[in-house]
Amino acid sequence: MPILLLLLLTGVFAYFIYRRKTTTLTRDCRWRQERSQNRWRCSSCDAMQTGSPEPRHCLRGN
Repeated sequence: MPILLLLLLTGVFAYFIYRRKTTTLTRDCRWRQERSQNRWRCSSCDAMQTGSPEPRHCLRGN
């Protein structure tokens, strides 16, 4: 049982490292999709990005 808990803890820790390396989004980034115009808009800083996939990088300050 302790080995299973250690594996679970290691897996969760590895997931957090993976998520940090693949995105620059912060808690302030709130992307909303505007399907009619085929773009995404950040409700926090009003940055815009075109395309259908959800943005994975923060555009604040760009």
